[in-house]
Amino acid sequence: MNKIGWCDITRNPVKGYCPVACPYCYARRMYNRFKWDKAIRLDMAAFDSMPREPSKIFVGSTIELYGEWVPDEWIEKILRVVQCNPRHTFQFLTKFPKNLARWNPWPDNAWVGATATNTYQFLEAIYGLTMVEAKIRFISFEPLHEYIPVAGVINFLGWVIIGAETGNRKGKPPLEKGHEWAREIIKAADSVGVPVFLKDNLQWPEVRREWPGANTAKEVE
Repeated sequence: MNKIGWCDITRNPVKGYCPVACPYCYARRMYNRFKWDKAIRLDMAAFDSMPREPSKIFVGSTIELYGEWVPDEWIEKILRVVQCNPRHTFQFLTKFPKNLARWNPWPDNAWVGATATNTYQFLEAIYGLTMVEAKIRFISFEPLHEYIPVAGVINFLGWVIIGAETGNRKGKPPLEKGHEWAREIIKAADSVGVPVFLKDNLQWPEVRREWPGANTAKEVE
């Protein structure tokens, strides 16, 4: 599994072959390589071993949780786990941000985010996240595939992640382009005080590991 970096651990209570079929998806490659069961199913046992110390837990690293293939009752069960473990921070990320508001209000210990690899996804993310009632809302620009004009519209976010595409997929943007596009996002985020987390795969000369907190988070009133 690729190193995520911005969480402490991952938990995957929904397993199976992700129907989104992103061309850069590492999880689908693993399912194909290791002949894993591709049936989409709920596995709440994924939460059986939880850390004792407060941790950042990314839920659903290998499948899209907010598509039509995941029943509402599965999401309800997952959110009950979040509510019952207030010492932990649970991070959710989707390519279907329009569906996030259905779960308002989110637990206080949930960070709710959307993926934006291009301008179209960014606009969808902004629209969807503005409807979300969560303490921390964020956008993950990973993998960053093009220049995205973000200035003036990300001030309501509590966090931004920026990363490049890993692997050897033909046609992926060169790292130099990723640096050029990332600079604009970093500049816009810094101007409004939004914390920035730069993934190692961006190979940025300056390490940025900022987390939302008392001095930096932009929380919903």
